[in-house]
Amino acid sequence: MVGGTDDQGAPVPTERPLPDDSDAVLDLAALRAREYVAALDTDRVRPAGVGNGATSLGGPLPEVGEGAVKAVARLAETATAAAVRASGPRFFHFVTGGTTPAALGADWLASALDQNAAAWAGSPLGTELETVAVSWLADLFGLTDQWDGLLTTGATSANLTALAAARRWWGQQHGVDVDLDGLTGLSQVPVFASGHVHSSAVKALGVLGIGRSTVRRLGEDDSGGLDLAELRDRLAALDGAPAIVLATAGEVNTGAFDPVARMADLTERHNAWLHVDGAFGLFAAVSPRTAHLVDGVDRADSVISDGHKWLNVPYDCGFAFVRHPGLLGSVFTNTGPYLPGAADPHPNFGNLGPENSRRSRAFAVWATLAAYGRAGYRELVEHHVGLAARFARRVEREPDLELLAEAPLNIVCFRHRRPGRTERQLDELNTRLGEAVLADGRVYFGTTVHRGRVAFRPAIVNWRTTEADVDLIADVLLEIADRIE
Repeated sequence: MVGGTDDQGAPVPTERPLPDDSDAVLDLAALRAREYVAALDTDRVRPAGVGNGATSLGGPLPEVGEGAVKAVARLAETATAAAVRASGPRFFHFVTGGTTPAALGADWLASALDQNAAAWAGSPLGTELETVAVSWLADLFGLTDQWDGLLTTGATSANLTALAAARRWWGQQHGVDVDLDGLTGLSQVPVFASGHVHSSAVKALGVLGIGRSTVRRLGEDDSGGLDLAELRDRLAALDGAPAIVLATAGEVNTGAFDPVARMADLTERHNAWLHVDGAFGLFAAVSPRTAHLVDGVDRADSVISDGHKWLNVPYDCGFAFVRHPGLLGSVFTNTGPYLPGAADPHPNFGNLGPENSRRSRAFAVWATLAAYGRAGYRELVEHHVGLAARFARRVEREPDLELLAEAPLNIVCFRHRRPGRTERQLDELNTRLGEAVLADGRVYFGTTVHRGRVAFRPAIVNWRTTEADVDLIADVLLEIADRIE
């Protein structure tokens, strides 16, 4: 803003170009946030009119602004009314956790302090706190060796980061620095996975130039489970040439796990990089009841997981670990005369991942781990596994519901059925039910396709979720089915 003009008509600036309404804006935001959070347990997950919630906020860019307080007030009124309650206890549509109180408070601080956690020189606090947070996460998951690790925007960027390290390793096996010279002239990278491989890992391979079509899915049947014998034969046929093997810890439809330890036996024997995508399934390591599902994960070359799933920190957050110190730095180091060099002894996470501008996600990660500790997260995982088992038993008891797979962790795959219907008719029925459940909004879970059949796969991962919330899944579905049939 300007304070007038001088004798020649030129604008004269005030001390600040924008007014400082920080106190009023923060008070307003805190009030609206408290109201929103307080109603999460009772609000419908998808409010009416959610599809056009931002319409009133459109139009041309204003020439003269309305001021911070009015703008934030208008945004808060519209947003809190139209937002899907994804952080509430009955959002089961994707594997989306809530936000623990500790993580929420810390994330507000991260925004207020606005640290760029890329270089120690820019934020000693942000980079050192991330060092602590990453070491705590590695400890939580049983990654006890010296691993390089960092926080990312989510599982997709974590897969990208880890597989970039795998690509560099593969090039080194051929005597080529692929990050300097590219992949031109090299043979296609052999990549093997089970049918459980997630699309984000395939997406990462495409971005890295390895190619989406390189993935050879070695499924033993239409469930997607790995054919270990075929993996052994494929690796042996390479005769020592390097390859990349993708293991999935927690498949999205059923929560199924690839046999990580047996895959590690093969990759160690046949010169292959083992990458474990544990976006939510890596948290099985936290509880003695489920740790067997990720047996061998500490023998992998790279491991990733997601923070805005079972860790229950705000979007966005993920983490990547690589068991080859220095390899990530070789891939991602950013050079410039004003940037810290390779000899800098301080943590510089901008040299370990793709982002040079990095939100300080460590605030929320550190705070939630400090607040609840290993025991708190063990209890959380066991609570959710128990809720999934409870719901699976309910499905088996209901004559109009059908369990389509075992529920080893926190996802239950099932469908509605009617006697005498063909498979095509059941698919059409379940598709209509999925749309109706989302529109109803009391609980929130959509459809998927499992073994060629339209199904549901509610994922239980929010710290707020109770038995009553999970019981509502079947109650609402059966009620709607009776109404639309």
